[in-house]
Amino acid sequence: MTSTPIGPGAFVAVVGASGVGKDALITYAHDRTPDTVRYPRRTVTRPSGPGEDHDPLEPDAFAAAARAGAFAVHWHAHGLDYGIPAQVDDDVRAGRTVVVNVSRGVLEELAERYDRLVVVRVTVPDEVRAERLRSRRRESGDAVTARLQRPDPAPDHQVDVEIRNDGPLEVGGEALLATVLRAQAGARSTASGQAR
Repeated sequence: MTSTPIGPGAFVAVVGASGVGKDALITYAHDRTPDTVRYPRRTVTRPSGPGEDHDPLEPDAFAAAARAGAFAVHWHAHGLDYGIPAQVDDDVRAGRTVVVNVSRGVLEELAERYDRLVVVRVTVPDEVRAERLRSRRRESGDAVTARLQRPDPAPDHQVDVEIRNDGPLEVGGEALLATVLRAQAGARSTASGQAR
């Protein structure tokens, strides 16, 4: 953990229960933002599959990478390990905005680590979420049920933007895009102020 929060860039944490469509919104924003916005690939102890964009790693190799400092932040959820590459710290120090799908359980850690944390919570009605989880066919029926029943690990954490993602992708995507562009504009303003 860093003693002084990292800045002047921003860390946009996209959170929400499994199946709310976080990755689809992130992809939409990614295709429409400048190079000063970074969308790092997560490392996950799960093989790659359709609709997923992560670097797969075996559990033992993941643990070794974590011990070696390869991740800025990492967590365990749903029987899997997830890691965000350490490079994001350098991006934020350079005044860039980083956008990542993260667990709600690491929001406190992120708030301590980064000076400008923007939390975007994505939601959908329960019935929409259940259908999405079943249709993506990543897990067994029991695993889907477990995801549906998982309580929010950070129910009281401050949320800066909430996106209800049960309509056209463009609606939720534009809401996330606007949030990311605001975060980047703020990062540029902070960086220029520090340079004076």
